[in-house]
Amino acid sequence: MLKASGAMAAATLLSRVLGMVRVMVYARFMGDGWVAGAFTFAFQIPNLFRRLLGEGALTAAFIPIFKEKEKNHGEAEMWQAANAVISGLVVVASGLIAVVMLGLAIALSAHEFSASTGLMLRLLFVMFPYMLLVCIAAALMGMLNARGHFFIPAMGATMLNLVMIASVLLVAPHFGLHLPKEGRLPTQIFALAYGVLVAGVAQAAFQAPTLWREGYRYHWVSPWKNETVRLVATRMIPGTIGVAAFQLNVLLVQSLAFWINPQINASFEYAVRLMELPQGMFGISLATYMLTALSGLALDKNYPEFRATLRHGISSLVFVNLIAAAMLVALAEPIMRLLFERGLFTAASTDRAAFALVCLAPGLVAFSTVNVLARAFYALGDTKTPMKISLACLGLNLMLAAILIVPLKQGGLGIANTVTSVANVALLIFALRKKLGKLEMGPLRETLRPLALAALLAGVAAWCGWTAWEQWLGHTTLALKIGAVFGPAGMAGAIYWLIAMLCKIPAAQEMSAFALAKFRKR
Repeated sequence: MLKASGAMAAATLLSRVLGMVRVMVYARFMGDGWVAGAFTFAFQIPNLFRRLLGEGALTAAFIPIFKEKEKNHGEAEMWQAANAVISGLVVVASGLIAVVMLGLAIALSAHEFSASTGLMLRLLFVMFPYMLLVCIAAALMGMLNARGHFFIPAMGATMLNLVMIASVLLVAPHFGLHLPKEGRLPTQIFALAYGVLVAGVAQAAFQAPTLWREGYRYHWVSPWKNETVRLVATRMIPGTIGVAAFQLNVLLVQSLAFWINPQINASFEYAVRLMELPQGMFGISLATYMLTALSGLALDKNYPEFRATLRHGISSLVFVNLIAAAMLVALAEPIMRLLFERGLFTAASTDRAAFALVCLAPGLVAFSTVNVLARAFYALGDTKTPMKISLACLGLNLMLAAILIVPLKQGGLGIANTVTSVANVALLIFALRKKLGKLEMGPLRETLRPLALAALLAGVAAWCGWTAWEQWLGHTTLALKIGAVFGPAGMAGAIYWLIAMLCKIPAAQEMSAFALAKFRKR
């Protein structure tokens, strides 16, 4: 488990670091004003399909079926099923894109919108075809995961980030107006929108060579009345909600934020991006591996090993993400300042985004655990239970966001997402215990108290270290900004790891042994 998810985490780390560079470039280019809010919200809609499909429902529905075809019917039938699914995706996605783009064209020609809404709709018109590209990329990534490849699919997002960074640095300066002026909309922002489309092509194309070596050849297979397509669709539709509650929550609350004030939308998005670094590096990586492993155990009806694998996965996830959450809360302001405060992203922008991160980061463990638990249901062939739970949590999230957004702005959105995700985890655990009869999570519960105490002490140490740094040294240079983050974080991380080892936390011992073995091998 550590080897597979570790390889994927290494690729995901590179991708996420490049993603963070992309967000830094974006922040310098457009800050957190209404133009940034319009672009953020427009990109959020097609990007939701990347999160739902590339990191969620399509792979969750498709991989168990793909594995079953390989095991019971052979490779020829497995590739045939894959081609049927891809053909169906092309048909459905193309139809949806045509309908949405026609609706956007009619709306823009028939009505005079406000500057922010008009810009958002025009950007969405350019970027929405990204949905088709990301559907194809998600299917190819799922096939590679099922064949035991985790590194290459995770590296696909690296191509996406490289192209999007280039669109800002190399293409945008040639697109005319940068900032709004004399009633005119900025045009350079559209370079970023076209960059999204090119990035989607690059991400899909990056998967093709490895699949070709595996023996895959695409040809059209009619999806109409195809049993595999019907089964994937049946599982995928509720799974779109069930496995991606966090992503749907973000879209819903950002819709509300954009309606109230686009600036709230932009500030909250920077906090979400920082959250996604640890969540994507380990949470999504582990959850992707877990789906394949749990699907095989469910097929063999090996439920004791199923429970043990699930428990080990959650234990490792909690151990890593607890310290990440503590660091994000304690060091929110210096992290935001180091990464983003330049260009149009001002000190006031840092304060707004840091407040959102402080409110959002406590839910990091819950956000990641939802992904793992939902995949346990999908491995068992149950997509309806996570869907029902997520529908209830989505309603709770929207209600909390509506109550908190006016007094707390972006912080209210963070609190709403955190509370909702904790509720989602609690309900998923309750439902999974009923489904399996027992979960055997006793060893995990015994480690939660010392780990929570260790994370709390580490967070306090990090906050005190940063406060002392600010008082004595300040943050007037880049070196001081780097030290304000990594000095306190290094000290706090050492405290957390030491307490975990002293308390004999299994996840800490296993990861230490794994890392030491890799070091000795080298």
